[in-house]
Formats: sequence, C-alpha cells, structure tokens
Amino acid sequence: MTESGSDGSGGVAGGKSRFDDIYDRPDPRAYFRRLAPLRYEIPHHAQPILRQAAAERTALDDGHPRPPAVLDLCCSYGINAALLNHDVTMAEMYQRYTSSTAQAMSTAELTAWDKEFYTERRRPDAVPVIGLDISAPAVAYAHAVGLLDMVFTDDLEQSPPSPRLARALAEVGLITLTGGGSYISARTFTALLDKARRPMWVNAFVLRTISYDPIEQALAAHGLRTTCDPSRTYPQRLFTDTREQHYAIEAVRALGHDPAAREQAGRFHTLHYVSRPGTPR
Repeated sequence: MTESGSDGSGGVAGGKSRFDDIYDRPDPRAYFRRLAPLRYEIPHHAQPILRQAAAERTALDDGHPRPPAVLDLCCSYGINAALLNHDVTMAEMYQRYTSSTAQAMSTAELTAWDKEFYTERRRPDAVPVIGLDISAPAVAYAHAVGLLDMVFTDDLEQSPPSPRLARALAEVGLITLTGGGSYISARTFTALLDKARRPMWVNAFVLRTISYDPIEQALAAHGLRTTCDPSRTYPQRLFTDTREQHYAIEAVRALGHDPAAREQAGRFHTLHYVSRPGTPR
C-alpha cells in the first residue's frame, strides 16, 4: 500500500516517512532504487514463513474442490507473490531492478523481460495469489507479468468490497500483510472477513510502532484467535533520518516495548501476528 511526498523521502504521517511517489510508477524500478539504500527487507524475512503458511493452509481440507487463494493485502508490485511462488530472493530482485540493464528498458520491455523471468522460476507448489492495493499502476504491473492472478484497488477503509472483489474473497483462505499496516485499520479486515466463505488464516508483519489490538479484536469477532511472540522481531528498514528514529523509539515505548538493540540501533522492527480459527490466545 502506498506510503506521500514527491521528494523521494516522502512526507510524514504520524512521524513515519512516506513514499507514495514510488508506488504510482508503471513498473517497480523506482521502488527498488528508493528502498535499496534503506535496506528494506521485511519481505525477505517473511518469505519462508509465508511459504509455510500457504502450504499448511493448502493442505487443510475445507471441503472446497479448489485450493484456497492467498490475498496479499497492500501488495504493491507483487513482491510477496514473487517471493512466495518463485525461486527468487529479495536480494536478486534488488539487483535485477537497479541494474543498468533494467534501467535502459522501456516499461514494455521490462514487462516482457519479467514475464519470461518469473515464468521460468515458477515453483511447482505455487498457489493462487490475489493482490489488493489502492495503487492501480503497481497492481497492474504485477498482474501483467504474472505475479498476481487477480488484482483489486478497492479502498476498504472508505467503502465495502465491490461485487467482483466479494466474489474473489469467497475463494481466499489466507491473508498476508508485510507492509501497509500503518495505513489500514480494523475496518479493512472486517470488510474482508465479512465476505469470507472458507476458513480464513491471517499472517501479518506489523511495525512495533503500531498497536495491533483493534485488528486482533476484529479478527476475534470473526472467530480468529491471534498469537504473537513479542520477543521475536523482524527488521523492516533503516530510518530515513533522526526525526523518524525518534518517533519510532517513542512510539514503541508508548506501547510497552523496549527499543534497545532494535529501533535504537537504527531500524524499524516488526512483530509477526498469526491468526487462526480457534487458536488459543
């Protein structure tokens, strides 16, 4: 989901820098160029965890003839789908999209190049992935190169799912989130779960600067119980400046976390929340 600011460092939302300008491009090159110096890495840490979650959810017999789809929330250019369903790493994606070869291409040329690349690296255990993000250019690119099977730009913070999205949600069994937790609320999760027709699991990586309690309560209202190990954190990216770091340190302290060796060391850190039907607290 988009993080505004046309200066490349973005604007500020609640003390956190935003990067809306890298999400409205027709392809992901600006995304990787901008985030490379900040060492944005949360999709890398999520990759094995989401693969395991998708495999376990697919193995669950829920009485439906088709395998359940994954809904990647705030999916942008389909980074999680690339890492989930293809033999590729985040480091390789940074190298690919910041290379002189990629920089010299038109968007049409890059699209063709990527489509061939991801087709060749498609894993035999690939699962259907639906992308949801308000950035139309980002999801359009991910769909064009084959990373996302279906894409939607519904803003569920503002309105309920469209009929087309509602139909797609009937096939979803796993919701994933690795970015955008600062910009969505329990309203989005409620809107998604209201349309669920299969047992729904949720795996969410959310910054420690944010309280997940309202979302956890919304999930509980739909029969899901959430677990999280607060001692296990996953680095997201470097801070853009000292102002952002100060904001993060104060925010995590306000939520009862200790920033030592984490935010105080220069990076945002996330917690991993796992929600399943009937899972004990």
